[in-house]
Amino acid sequence: MRPYLNAVQIIISVALIALIVLQSRTAGLGRMLGGDSSIHRTRRGVEKTMFHVTIGLASVFFVMSLLSVIL
Repeated sequence: MRPYLNAVQIIISVALIALIVLQSRTAGLGRMLGGDSSIHRTRRGVEKTMFHVTIGLASVFFVMSLLSVIL
């Protein structure tokens, strides 16, 4: 059972890394450094979906990590 949990964790972590990198590319370098903090911007469309999927994957990764430690 443990090798399957490890394989699932690796797959989730790679997907999570890819989503985070894609989100940071769309934000731009100025926004990552705090340059656009005065402008309020709403997420729409694909960006909003990627944001929600990232939160979901992070939650699943957390649960899988706990299961891996418990088992």
